[in-house]
Amino acid sequence: MEHGIKTIGRPRNVGWVRAAALLYGDWGTSKAYVIGLGLFFAGYAALTHLLAVSVITCLIGINYIWVCKCFATGGGVYTAAKLHSPRLAVIGGLLLLADFIVTVSLSCLDAFHYFGFDHYEAKKWAILALFMIGTLNFFGPKHTGSLAIWLAGPVVLIVLILIVAGIPHLKDFHGRWPEGSLLHNWVLFCGMILALSGVESAASHTGVMKLDPDSTPDKPSVRITAKKSVGVVMIEVVLGTAFLSVLAMCLQLPESELPNHKEDLLRYMGETFVAPWFGNIVGVCFGLLLLSAVNTAISGMVSVLYVMARDGELPWTFTQLNRYGVPWVPLIAATIIPVIVLDIGDSVETLAHLYAIGVVGAIIIDIGSCAFGKGLPLTNTQRTIMKASAAILGLIWITIAITKLGALIFVTAVVGCGLILREITKRHLQAPPEIALPQPSFYTNSHRGEKFLGEKILVAARGWTPALKFALEQARLQNATLLVLYVREVQVHADLSSDWRQDPEAKALFERLLNEAEGIKVMPLYGISDSPADTIVDIAATFGVDTVILGGSKRAALVKLLKGDVVTKVAGNLPESINLIVVG
Repeated sequence: MEHGIKTIGRPRNVGWVRAAALLYGDWGTSKAYVIGLGLFFAGYAALTHLLAVSVITCLIGINYIWVCKCFATGGGVYTAAKLHSPRLAVIGGLLLLADFIVTVSLSCLDAFHYFGFDHYEAKKWAILALFMIGTLNFFGPKHTGSLAIWLAGPVVLIVLILIVAGIPHLKDFHGRWPEGSLLHNWVLFCGMILALSGVESAASHTGVMKLDPDSTPDKPSVRITAKKSVGVVMIEVVLGTAFLSVLAMCLQLPESELPNHKEDLLRYMGETFVAPWFGNIVGVCFGLLLLSAVNTAISGMVSVLYVMARDGELPWTFTQLNRYGVPWVPLIAATIIPVIVLDIGDSVETLAHLYAIGVVGAIIIDIGSCAFGKGLPLTNTQRTIMKASAAILGLIWITIAITKLGALIFVTAVVGCGLILREITKRHLQAPPEIALPQPSFYTNSHRGEKFLGEKILVAARGWTPALKFALEQARLQNATLLVLYVREVQVHADLSSDWRQDPEAKALFERLLNEAEGIKVMPLYGISDSPADTIVDIAATFGVDTVILGGSKRAALVKLLKGDVVTKVAGNLPESINLIVVG
């Protein structure tokens, strides 16, 4: 164990139901705009195209079940592409970044259309909402990130009600066969491929999913959890989009008036199939779910930029954290850039033209990298299907690039700027110096008092705090083993593995600790987490400690409201057999 310091990973506390709800917050929003845009592009001849989109969505969903199986510690296009080339990984990450940018702009604008605002008001409120969500993310809030979990159930119920209520209207079906050439309809189909957006996030949650029963932390596997979570959401997205597309062909609305509801078609279907009041419920629920997707996409942008900077692919400035563990430079970019895009492309259909090229490109690189990656747990049949899927998506990407010049210019600008930053970074990159720390002392004190704190004590400290001093005194008096946990809070949804030697505050603490802990059996622990409370509870249970010592919190009321209090969270989740002492 190098320098006696253990690096710990994130707690795996996300079951398949929670993982499915998180994924649904990204992937499940697609039906809110893809059906309306389909009718806008092709009128009542759009059914064939929309059903084809559902088939492709199902195929890609199956691919991502296999992708999750390959990367149990956290995956995605950046991780998969690194198997082949760092440059390819950066290109994949930048394509995903382009997708996130348009996701934020489009979802935020469409949310306010579902709330019932007109075009001008929707744009104004969408821009204001983007700044508000960006501000909330400055504190790394948990409540906004949980919105999708609370909304997943009601939204699925709404979709079921819409389908059931629409069945009597099947007698009014007036969908028609597509007109024009095969090439013309292929181009229309490629313009409706928006239902794929969100599927890429499936692989990003594997690092916190609960392990399969037959796996261990050293050899992790989340195949069962990922299969259930991705499979359930995939079925809802595919069948929900398909059934609602059929019912959309039953609306008693002249084809010339379909563009009036391209932004809020599901709300209009609720008003028509049930009642106006139900349309309002549909609007509120889908509007909130779309805003949740905005929050998730902003977090996704921050994570992509942070991880690439951490790996030396982007300037080190992108890894600098504010006091709440949020990379503040990526957050500014993730807020400002979508506002600019929204201001330029100020309609749902304009933003839709920019949408698919990023996510389709990222998916191609992701599943293609897995299909050709050596040593991954994939069968020959699975690899063949993944290669075929990548080829189909490749044709779609080329079609979008040829027929939508604005999308090509947009994605070229994002990838080009990112690669220029990468080259500048590589020329000026200097590795942070390594500091060798003294070995910890495992001296056994002859004094043995009453073990009122137990044989093992865990103290969580971010500096030389009163809680750490108290823990050292008690460990020395009681001859107990002291676990000193330093948790660097980083509010990104990505692989949070890192080196404690690149953390100046942690190095300073461990150096002083190992110099002053004479006579104490001490075990320094270092971890990076987006939830320090969960990490503390997980480490306490894993190492079988008897007592946890924490410092009192002096956070401002607003921060406690947004993030919660670590002491309160630990107290609420710590096993009853473990004592908790709060100092200060």
